[in-house]
Amino acid sequence: MVAKKRLFWYLKDGVELDLDNPSHRDMYVQQILSHGNTADIKEMLKILSLDAFRESFNRIKRFLPAEIRRFWEEGCGGIAEDSKRDTHFS
Repeated sequence: MVAKKRLFWYLKDGVELDLDNPSHRDMYVQQILSHGNTADIKEMLKILSLDAFRESFNRIKRFLPAEIRRFWEEGCGGIAEDSKRDTHFS
């Protein structure tokens, strides 16, 4: 997917993110959670499987602002730790 300039201002125009690559996926999740709007988050949750999101979140959560990290850890019912289902968000 082509990185949206609004969210990835630090990348060259037209750079593509390979969301199968864990480092690209981690960068994508971190930027969306830190700087994205509701539409960006909805799009991310449609693109990534629940397991892919959880794995990425667990790797990047220490880099997130505390409020955002707490929201995803606590506010969403511990979604980052529950890895028993492999589904997409809807």
